[in-house]
Amino acid sequence: MVHKTNDSGLQEYLKSHPKIVIKFYANWCGVCRLFASKFTKVSNKNGNEKLLFLEINAEENPWARNFVSFSNLPFLSIVSNGQVIEASSTSKIEYLESMIERLKTCE
Repeated sequence: MVHKTNDSGLQEYLKSHPKIVIKFYANWCGVCRLFASKFTKVSNKNGNEKLLFLEINAEENPWARNFVSFSNLPFLSIVSNGQVIEASSTSKIEYLESMIERLKTCE
């Protein structure tokens, strides 16, 4: 399940969820729209239940962009215990899955 959130929502989630996967998008970004269904599908896979999947509009949330050192769209980031572990501008499902596996191994 993917939750849409904003700057203040992300700040609250960082306090309450130890492992977070974030996808940044913009309404005008066609690649972001195409990747959205893949991101949702991965979020619903068995084994990902303990991870929180978030979707954040990059244009409307400057705090979140700064937090992950945002560079380009679409943009993915994994966070463990409030610390960014990895962040990348990509729309490759294989890369997302490798990021998730890395996040799962974080303490």
